[in-house]
Amino acid sequence: MSVSPAALVARRVVAAASHSSHEGGARTWKILTFVLALPGVGVCLANTYMKMQAHSHEQPEFVPFPHLRIRTKKFPWGDGNHSLFHNSHTNPLPDGFEGSHH
Repeated sequence: MSVSPAALVARRVVAAASHSSHEGGARTWKILTFVLALPGVGVCLANTYMKMQAHSHEQPEFVPFPHLRIRTKKFPWGDGNHSLFHNSHTNPLPDGFEGSHH
């Protein structure tokens, strides 16, 4: 397979340009990490903290929709009425929320 001399020159130019553009790449990423990424994470943490402080921790009113929480057979663990990852504060049973623990 014969390659023309012009193609070889073009390949060398592209390879040389590629090589020179990677000089200082680690330094660039290090600067971007400290200047953009870490402050961005800090802003996200502050935003989450402020939203959690303003959030109401009261349970919503239970509305017994007939198409939700249908149990055709018992779960094979516990009393058979609680899902595997049941959270009594956020997951109601078919007849409503459990007693408040707070």
